[in-house]
Amino acid sequence: MELQSAAAAEPFTTKDGSTIRELHHTEAQSLAEATLEPGQATTRHFHDVTEEIYFVLKGSGAMEVDGDTRQVRPGDAILIPAGAWHTLENNGNSELIILCSCAPPYAHEDTFFA
Repeated sequence: MELQSAAAAEPFTTKDGSTIRELHHTEAQSLAEATLEPGQATTRHFHDVTEEIYFVLKGSGAMEVDGDTRQVRPGDAILIPAGAWHTLENNGNSELIILCSCAPPYAHEDTFFA
């Protein structure tokens, strides 16, 4: 069994500007905890081959996927298909924390901007 604590995971900034702690990264998938501070947003981008699922743990924000913008809050799960333009903005008063599942796993090389 592989067990990873979020507190022990080393944070880093992704190409889109969010700070993440990668919890698991295999050849097939990855799971990370991402944090956005109030007023912070990811740069709008897409992944050519990676499909993502965001799960909101704490805070609230505006999630945009291919022009469809919705308010998200704890308990919401958002599917982001490969090739879909997306951004997440923390428009709340506390940090926004999500779990981000990627298949295949997250890679800087698969992140594209306009």
